[in-house]
Amino acid sequence: MTTNLRSESLDAGDAASAGPRVGVLALQGDFREHARVLAGLGARVSLVRRPDELEAIDGLVIPGGESSVMDKLSRIFGLQQPLRAAIAAGLPVYGTCAGLIMLADTVLDAIAGQESLGGLDVEVRRNAFGSQNQSFETVLDVPALGGDPVHAVFIRGPVVESVGPGATQLASLADGRVVAVEQGNLLGTSFHPEITGEHRFHEYFLGKVLARTGA
Repeated sequence: MTTNLRSESLDAGDAASAGPRVGVLALQGDFREHARVLAGLGARVSLVRRPDELEAIDGLVIPGGESSVMDKLSRIFGLQQPLRAAIAAGLPVYGTCAGLIMLADTVLDAIAGQESLGGLDVEVRRNAFGSQNQSFETVLDVPALGGDPVHAVFIRGPVVESVGPGATQLASLADGRVVAVEQGNLLGTSFHPEITGEHRFHEYFLGKVLARTGA
């Protein structure tokens, strides 16, 4: 999935809103779905495509899509190094599917020349569940979220092959494969809660944002 990189405003929340300012990386992928969820939770949402737009946000979501395309576009538009610097400085970031790949320190089966932003002490494997027609749904126990199991949709998602000492496993499939992790202000899931009406991961992420801003 690609998108026109023309200037676009999806400012979900006006200046009077007291919610945190959260950016959604809008180079490629299902960024609009994340923006709608975040806006529904009270955040002021901005689409991020330029380095200067990082300066105005309290947190960032990296959506699902094609990680190799996001990587190339982030370099073309001068975002790669500013994103890495923001992550190192503690910006809360939530990556879903391709976003998890972008946050991983190590990407297995990456295409030639593909790079990640890093920050999560994990190894992930791209397209670990096969092609798009092998997408599936399941339920996951996520103790950190409490309450009922999470309804999770996997669409050509990655899997976390190993979790380093800096990261923490949040959820795994019945066979033990890890599909959700966190590390400090970073959060990553192999699946797409933005398309199922399951908003607890976004709420959990906003909690990190608010804790950092002191709100």
